[in-house]
Amino acid sequence: MQPSFKGKVWVLGDDIDTDIIIPTDYLALPSVAEMAPYAFSPLRPELAGQIKPGDIIVGGKNFGCGSSREQAPEIIKALGVACVLAKSYARIFFRNAVNNGLLLLENPDLPDAVKEGDEVEVTPGVAVRHAGKDYPLAPMADNVLEILSAGGLVQSMKKRNGLA
Repeated sequence: MQPSFKGKVWVLGDDIDTDIIIPTDYLALPSVAEMAPYAFSPLRPELAGQIKPGDIIVGGKNFGCGSSREQAPEIIKALGVACVLAKSYARIFFRNAVNNGLLLLENPDLPDAVKEGDEVEVTPGVAVRHAGKDYPLAPMADNVLEILSAGGLVQSMKKRNGLA
């Protein structure tokens, strides 16, 4: 199990697709670091500049829907986001996020309970604590924890094979 951490919440809605996370116009930039300032720009142009390391994004249903775009979770991670909490995720985004070492957690009730700027305490695989109430999280599989703790699938495989 990963240790608990606290973070400031940024609230987004349902169906945040990969074109909102990073618009196609910026995919030609040479690096994820250069793309990151444009994250969420169709929805909230100022948001990428306001997110601080350790902050938490809270989404609604179907977070990460749309194109299969590895840059989407990479950019969220590059912004320093500690995790994304949502009601549900698009399957391909979920897999891309794990492969890139971005922690995604699901709870059907928390997104409706928090307000932007609130602080939550996250214990991955256990619960999210907000305003004195615990919102349960599903336990995390050992292989997913291994990938996340290594920083992504490539790093996990290097470590497993003695190359890192």
